Amino acid sequence: METALSLCIGIGLSAACGFRVFVPLLVMSVASLVGWFEPMQGFEWVAMPAVCFGLAVATLCEISAYYIPWVDNVLDTVSTPAAMIAGTLATMAVSSGEMSQFASWAAAIIVGGGTAGAVQMSTVAVRALSTATTGGIGNPVVSTGEWISALLLSILALIMPVLVVIIVVIMTLWGLRWFKRRKSLQA
Repeated sequence: METALSLCIGIGLSAACGFRVFVPLLVMSVASLVGWFEPMQGFEWVAMPAVCFGLAVATLCEISAYYIPWVDNVLDTVSTPAAMIAGTLATMAVSSGEMSQFASWAAAIIVGGGTAGAVQMSTVAVRALSTATTGGIGNPVVSTGEWISALLLSILALIMPVLVVIIVVIMTLWGLRWFKRRKSLQA
């Protein structure tokens, strides 16, 4: 049960990493500092005040940069691998002690990195669509939705992890349905 719960938390945090790389890591750090979350052995650095401050600065820089026209599109290129790495680390930091080290890393890479990558790729598609249809004028709305989604998913992942997995599954199904509908209209 503990393993399933930690995977649910990992999925939620990884999905949030797909929206914004640093927001879930900052939420984990703050939660660690106030005692709401205890990272796995080897990830105690998340609970250091200096790391929390650094993540706060990185979060503010990342969120701000997405409001600069055309920089947001360039950031999407860099953010895809970064989101996958952050999703892997976030999942590993919450992984269960019941799993072997190899199984924990395998699950973190597959589940965490995969979830973050899938969400990030969908945000890239939404931003590209926004850029193409509005010339980039609509991108700040997309950016606002992304960082708010990252924050809410991160907090909910630590409070109600099973609900977050349900939300992620629904978002995925909705996204696939939208993509199929769009493809059929283009054909």
